[in-house]
Amino acid sequence: MTDYDVLRVFCGPKGGYGNELGVVREGSVMPDRADRQAFAGKLGFSETVFVDDPERGVIDIYTPSVRLPFAGYPCVGAAWLLDVPELVTPAGVVGTRLDGEFSWIEARAEWAPPRTLRQYATAAEVDDLDVPPPGEWIYAWAWEDEAAGRVRARGFPGRGDGVEEDEATGAAAIQLTHRLGRALNITQGAGSQLLTAPQPGDWVELGGRVVLER
Repeated sequence: MTDYDVLRVFCGPKGGYGNELGVVREGSVMPDRADRQAFAGKLGFSETVFVDDPERGVIDIYTPSVRLPFAGYPCVGAAWLLDVPELVTPAGVVGTRLDGEFSWIEARAEWAPPRTLRQYATAAEVDDLDVPPPGEWIYAWAWEDEAAGRVRARGFPGRGDGVEEDEATGAAAIQLTHRLGRALNITQGAGSQLLTAPQPGDWVELGGRVVLER
C-alpha cells in the first residue's frame, strides 16, 4: 500500500469535525493518472492529493471518480502540511499563508466546477434536508445571522461515487463568497468551520483549521 497521510481540514473551534483528506507526499511513486484515480477511489475520501514537488507546492487532486484542476479543502490542507508560499494546481497558482490556528489560501471562484448554490429561508431547513439523488452538485445554505455573515451550509456532490454529503467544501464557499461579495463564517456538515473574505480582482481568501489525523 502506498504511504499517505490523513488530515482533517476545516475543523471546528475545539478541533473536531472537519473533512478527511488523503495526502500522498511522494507523488512520484504513482505518476500515472489512472493509478492515482484508482487509488483515490480505493481510499474513498472526498478528495486525495498527490504532491509532485513539495518545495514548489505542485499538487494533483482527485475525487473518488474524477481529477480536479482545483479544490478548496485539499489546497488548505496541503498549504498547512507543506508550509510553502504558494501551491501550483492545473487551474492556477494558489497563494497560501499560515496565521495562528488557521491555514489560508487565495483562489478564484471560476477555477472550481460550477455548483448549484441553493438558498433556504432558515438554517433549520438546511439541517432537515435529505440527501438528494445523484445529479447536480448542490450547496444548500441559509443565513444564521446575516448581519454577522454567519452561514449554515451542507454540500451534496451528487456524483454517485459513495460520497453522498461533503463535510466541508472550500470551493463552494469561495463561490458563495464571490456571489455575495462579503466575508463569511460558514458552519458546514456536522460542525466544520470555514472562513472566507473577498479580495481585490475577484480573488477570495479561504481559511480553516487543519489537524494531522494519522
